[in-house]
Amino acid sequence: MSTPVTVLGLGPMGQAMVRTLLAGGHPVTVWNRTPGRATEVVAAGARLADTPADAVAASDLVILSLTDYQAMYDILGPATAAGPAASGEATALAGRTLVNLSSDTPDRSREGAAWAAGHGARFLTGGVMNPAPMVGTDAAYVYYSGPADLLEAHRDALATIGAPRYLGEDPGLAQLMYQANLDVFLTSLAALMHATALLETAGVTATASMPELLQTLTGTAGMLEADENPAAQLEAGEHPGHLSTVTMMGATADHIVAASEAAGVDSGLPGAVRAYYTWARERGHGADNWTRIIDAMRPVSPARSAAGDRDPSPRGSSPSRRG
Repeated sequence: MSTPVTVLGLGPMGQAMVRTLLAGGHPVTVWNRTPGRATEVVAAGARLADTPADAVAASDLVILSLTDYQAMYDILGPATAAGPAASGEATALAGRTLVNLSSDTPDRSREGAAWAAGHGARFLTGGVMNPAPMVGTDAAYVYYSGPADLLEAHRDALATIGAPRYLGEDPGLAQLMYQANLDVFLTSLAALMHATALLETAGVTATASMPELLQTLTGTAGMLEADENPAAQLEAGEHPGHLSTVTMMGATADHIVAASEAAGVDSGLPGAVRAYYTWARERGHGADNWTRIIDAMRPVSPARSAAGDRDPSPRGSSPSRRG
């Protein structure tokens, strides 16, 4: 028989994982704070547990697909009521493998791993890098970090959801990689909406503009590959400026801000981008490759701090207008 699996959390992602696990022949037990969300997966063959403790008891492998890590504590708290494993009293989590695929910060993932260990459970952090409709497809993949042997022990079941990509022992590493990817994703979506709003001011509809804008978005990888391996250059600390320089890209950023302000479109997003190029130009890096702006984003070193070299704009700055 295939490995029994428990899934806690039945949002769109949790439901997709349950359906995929069931299709792969795994007996699946589910629990959700809103029981009505289990209707479809129960009809597909999953078993609905009455309580989180019952759900945990049903399977050695427990997958969490929740809003954040606090939800894990809220839901599994009653299952740990017997006290920490160090007290000698076993809890419902003892001997279980928790695979938390919920989004949060790397530090909270590390805290979650320590919390699980304190209750006798082993812990993997995961980041699912695809939307719910793609779960279980050839394009699906999931970042994992934590004990390597734990991933190998449950690889067959977890691979049903998406191809596992192991990053290392640090429980926070998969979460960091997930957030880094979402950094690219969310910023790109915001840029797409900003560009659409800008074109709307000239009467260009979203239907007409979106295909053009998406062509730029999807073509970015090819543009980077044509730029002589910028990743290797970053690692070497090199910023050759024979193609797209800080001065050239900064001028373009200036133009985008000016066009936005002239059209009455919020300029907060392009203004934030421009600030990085301004930072680099003011420090004499105008002839360097555009990748030099990474130095404005990196943590401020003691030497830079002593020299008064701060971020190009206040952290957490809000949009340029209200209302």
